[in-house]
Amino acid sequence: MSVRRFTRLTNAFSKKLEHHCLMLCIYFHHYNWCRPNSAVRTKRNNRVTPAMAAGLADRPSTLEELVELVDARAPKPNRPKTYRKRQVSN
Repeated sequence: MSVRRFTRLTNAFSKKLEHHCLMLCIYFHHYNWCRPNSAVRTKRNNRVTPAMAAGLADRPSTLEELVELVDARAPKPNRPKTYRKRQVSN
């Protein structure tokens, strides 16, 4: 229920399969690495993410780290190095 992209009745409905898959990747990363889960607990700590319970991480990831991962995968903008100046006509 936390991923509203599966329902067509909302504004967040994915129109392209690629966008849908990428958003699911971001959601699963957030669920497993950032968000503490109430069903997963250890003897030392009650606020544990599934990645911490599996021994893959020692602390929850932050949203800033998630954004850095997304930005690192994004293609660089294809901008020209110089721009032509606009000529003003009177």
